Amino acid sequence: MESPAGQLLSQILHTHPHLLSAAAEQQLEQLQTDREAEKEKEKESEAGDKSTPTGGDLVLYRRIAEVKEKERRRTLEEILYALVVQKFVEADVSLVPALSHSIDSSGRVDQWTETVEEKLQRLHSPEAYEMIENHLSLILGQRQGDATIAAISKLRVGQVYAASVMYGYFLKRVDQRFQLEKTMKSLPWGSEEEDSALNQVMTTDSMPSARVSSSHPEMGSWTAPDFNAGGPSQSIKPSRLRSYVMSFDSDTLQRYATVRSKEAFGIIEKHTEALFGKPEIVITPEGAVDSSKDEHIRISFSGLRRLILEAVTFGSFLWDVESFVDSRYHFVTN
Repeated sequence: MESPAGQLLSQILHTHPHLLSAAAEQQLEQLQTDREAEKEKEKESEAGDKSTPTGGDLVLYRRIAEVKEKERRRTLEEILYALVVQKFVEADVSLVPALSHSIDSSGRVDQWTETVEEKLQRLHSPEAYEMIENHLSLILGQRQGDATIAAISKLRVGQVYAASVMYGYFLKRVDQRFQLEKTMKSLPWGSEEEDSALNQVMTTDSMPSARVSSSHPEMGSWTAPDFNAGGPSQSIKPSRLRSYVMSFDSDTLQRYATVRSKEAFGIIEKHTEALFGKPEIVITPEGAVDSSKDEHIRISFSGLRRLILEAVTFGSFLWDVESFVDSRYHFVTN
């Protein structure tokens, strides 16, 4: 945390976490007050100064405005991040520590004693958790509970983590709409239509060439790294929520799969970088990616499952927090 507001919230999170929500709301009120004061100042300046500003003045005004906007965005990001972390605290789940350095003499990074899977599962609806299980099956196949240690590219694990955060964000967004329509009894199918849809999904998933694209259309062209080399991938199970997602037209699907704010996207980038470090990516003169500097970490497949579950939950919390904060301080543009 770098901003004064972020540092204050970080301190409260460690000493009095139950007070964080109230403190965050106070910080949001201050941001709103500052934004309104800035707008009022601009109006008064335009009304009182009829002279045409020089080129140098315009550059200076623009630079001042950019600095202030950057400070506001950083403060807003840190408020959002603190509220996401608070949700993990409330769920009694500790976030995985940075993987930059091993805590084990063997080089293994996933020496976590805490068992959190049941706690994480309770944070999602049954329908959403079915989708999460499918996500895990797609990436890890039959090795989800495997204690085997593997040396895996840290860059690739970081990519999976970030993609899983975005998947969790998307999943919470569509599940929220699904649960509302289910409560209102306005889902686009009855029992016969639902059975037909689920059968169609199962048939489609049986075709290997369609497995990735059909099971995660919201992930676009992203392809899961092949961590399941120990055996064939488990079949993607049909679910009501997945059939519901597959009923979306392409525009709706694209809209729901898009992170709504720059601040939320910035949090995903920074949190992933804090966990895995900044990747050293070098592009060769031929345009290829030189991965010679990429580190490898020793991690079990059960440890990967834990990481992915955390990432999906982080994305789900990020959607909730972004929506909450936007209701107090509007910043989401789309």
